[in-house]
Amino acid sequence: MYPLVTARALARPFTYLADGLEKGSVVTVPFGRARRRGVVVGLGDEAPAEVEPVAVERVLGAIPPPLVDLALWLADYYGSTPARALSLVAPLTRARRGEMRARAADLPGEPAPAALTDEQERALATITGALDGAGGAFLLHGATGSGKTEVYLRACAAALERGRGAIVLVPEIALTPQALGRFRARFGERVALLHSGLTEAERRDERERISTGQARVVVGARSAIFAPVAGLGLICVDEEHDPSYKQESDPRYDARTVAAKRAALEEAVAIFGSATPRPESWQALERLELGGRLGRRLPSVRVVDLRREAGYPLSAPLLAELGAIADGGGKAILLLNRRGIAPAIHCRACGATRRCESCDVALTLHGDGLLHCHHCGRRAAKPALCPDCGSPELARLGAGTERLEAELAAQVPELELFRLDADAVAKPAVLAETLARFAAADRAVLLGTQMVAKGHHFEGVSLAAVVDADTGMALPDFRAEERTFQLVTQLAGRSGRDAPGRVIVQTYQPDSRPVALAARHAVEEFLAGELERRRELGYPPFRHLLRIVVSGPDAGGPNAVLGELRAELERAGGEAELLGPAPLLRLRGRHRAQLLAKTGSPRPLAALAGRLLSAAAPAMRKDDLSASVDVDPQGLS
Repeated sequence: MYPLVTARALARPFTYLADGLEKGSVVTVPFGRARRRGVVVGLGDEAPAEVEPVAVERVLGAIPPPLVDLALWLADYYGSTPARALSLVAPLTRARRGEMRARAADLPGEPAPAALTDEQERALATITGALDGAGGAFLLHGATGSGKTEVYLRACAAALERGRGAIVLVPEIALTPQALGRFRARFGERVALLHSGLTEAERRDERERISTGQARVVVGARSAIFAPVAGLGLICVDEEHDPSYKQESDPRYDARTVAAKRAALEEAVAIFGSATPRPESWQALERLELGGRLGRRLPSVRVVDLRREAGYPLSAPLLAELGAIADGGGKAILLLNRRGIAPAIHCRACGATRRCESCDVALTLHGDGLLHCHHCGRRAAKPALCPDCGSPELARLGAGTERLEAELAAQVPELELFRLDADAVAKPAVLAETLARFAAADRAVLLGTQMVAKGHHFEGVSLAAVVDADTGMALPDFRAEERTFQLVTQLAGRSGRDAPGRVIVQTYQPDSRPVALAARHAVEEFLAGELERRRELGYPPFRHLLRIVVSGPDAGGPNAVLGELRAELERAGGEAELLGPAPLLRLRGRHRAQLLAKTGSPRPLAALAGRLLSAAAPAMRKDDLSASVDVDPQGLS
């Protein structure tokens, strides 16, 4: 039995006495001077000779055995601990009395089409064949509006007809009301909702509906992959390219990888759908092609060279298109992937940039007149003079969503403005309300960060614009071009679904590969080039990355730990290429360093790293050092 504690030093099983338990039983046990929940992972007739076990106190519930196996695999694959992984699948404790289950609001379902296209029919035939066999994993590829959701719905119906359940993942909580509406319109009360925005009482009640079989289709964000669906037959991962599927706290699992593993364990079918798939999925999975947009052509894309424009962030061509909407009605979606007024304050005299005192990052100017750190939340007053040299020549560099909102209000006051970013819609309820108001508006602009480029479907959107396509391309990350291409292509897909649409992409690099290919909707050409580049450099999907980060109060501690860890990994042998230790940006007052590995076999390397860090945990805790293991990281900064 594993007690559900977070300490790496306790990452081992313990033996207890009990009758009538089975694998997956969740129990209360005495543990030291406290009582803890624990999960039974194995049974035996006799206790080890050196152990004097105590008795289990109470049985709280049970985890389906396939989910126990999944959690133990996850702990091993991602270099975490079994207890942390089992906590992902363990049922919640009872909520406090007085808490009531709230019914989530469903942006409404759509009627089923009279007939499927030939491409949809072929895709569905392949999926149902796999449902009748031993399962499998497929990439469902098609342009935005090509009918992927209808394939998910029909595949879910096929799973239900066979007495099996289904899980449908979406990348963001913002998309769950829209997805929930579509699936409840088709399957009614058999649909449950799971995501981190629910209260504990709501999550507990939904899990109970799932585990008892009242709900056979689960819709949700990343954590819904652990839903206790009995007889699971189908997993659909919508917008599979989205990095939100990666968990950024321990255990740092990728819901897409976990979906494939769970499907394999339960002989289920996994469908990964996207208009802009990841190179990893394009390379590895059997493709089910849906082709172009149903009923309409994809909108034309105009690339605006900002080097020839004086009106940043609103160029003359973009203002002209917005003016047409103000005059004739319609909606526009504008993407600017930076928050605030300006992403940096820079002194023209001495060149200094205002930086956070706790993090090695520039402070962002916001509409409240304060400089904000987007990592630790620290705030500081905007200085009138440069603190370094006393010069008054302080310049705002670039633009963020708050400045864009102000510019739009001044230039096209006839348009109603709705802003989507982490500052404007911190709560899911506010986000849902904002999207509903935009959907009902007549002349309106939805502006924001990458949240606006997700899989929203609004009627009447005739214009989509990327205000600055260059914001992500300069990042020190091998995925920078991939993400730029995906953002531009996905945003273009928000326009022209029910009427002719236009797309504007503003950039200082009009000839860059991701911008030029996104303007032509050339997904296959981009992926072919990206795969060739990654093959040469040894990046995914040809090798996996494993990243170990250590942080501490000074720079020496993390470097020393990682140096020792590298020596231990090298002594163990293997084919991994080790890079580092190398320093990272300081965050929240802590110095950081990383060790990066390129490997063809991440699981044994991550498991070994996890064991070494568990052994070092007491000494590291004494020195106020913390460590994390990240397999297939989504960012390297």
